[in-house]
Amino acid sequence: MLEEITPLILTYNEALNIKRTLEKLVWAKRIVVIDSYSTDETLEIVSYYPQVELFPRKFDTHANQWNYGLEQVKTEWALSLDADYVLTDELINKINTLSLDISIDGYFVKFKYCVFGKPLRGTILPPREVLFRKDKAIYIDDGHTQLLKNQGSSVQLSAYIHHDDRKPLSRWLWAQDRYMILESKKLLETPNNQLSLGDRIRKQKILAPFIILVYCLIIKGGILDGWHGLYYAFQRVLAEILLSIHLIEAEKLKD
Repeated sequence: MLEEITPLILTYNEALNIKRTLEKLVWAKRIVVIDSYSTDETLEIVSYYPQVELFPRKFDTHANQWNYGLEQVKTEWALSLDADYVLTDELINKINTLSLDISIDGYFVKFKYCVFGKPLRGTILPPREVLFRKDKAIYIDDGHTQLLKNQGSSVQLSAYIHHDDRKPLSRWLWAQDRYMILESKKLLETPNNQLSLGDRIRKQKILAPFIILVYCLIIKGGILDGWHGLYYAFQRVLAEILLSIHLIEAEKLKD
């Protein structure tokens, strides 16, 4: 099935990540990269891969960026990947053996989060529908990220993608600050009865950072991963604290 798939990747200053992602896509005849005018070595690295077709586009929203990318995909199936998503060999083999079953229009894949290349036992990342028939799907914005709306039926694959982000802390903080502004806007503008239990807890501001710490270290077993697990837990706690601060700021500015 691999010949029926076009990988689609969004990039912006991903020089520390993109090579690992592309190395696992050498099987693809064509790779679509939508770049938001990177200023680091991302474009130079991408140019080493002859399958890559680059499309510069100024970023406005995640959904618009992904949907623009889907317009450039010419095969029936798209494989949408962030620039720090690394396919495992098991997943590549699993995809290659999929039958072109007309009753299935998309596939969800689970993630293993990596800290400096080490996969953790458990993360808070939910499965994501990354492989789908292009003509059946469209992206919509959802807080700081996006959701794929697939008009057909989907199933989940058993193999994993490694989420292996090697960008420095300063870049992570910059991105999280932007994300949490959007996330706080979503939480404040959405009625409570339309929010998930997790989002209702996050909206309360105080409990979420403590719950995330316990969830990552104890429930997900991060404490067994040593300092890698602690690093991930501290990242997630810091992200929740940033969200709480933005929620407080947004509420007070309305007063």
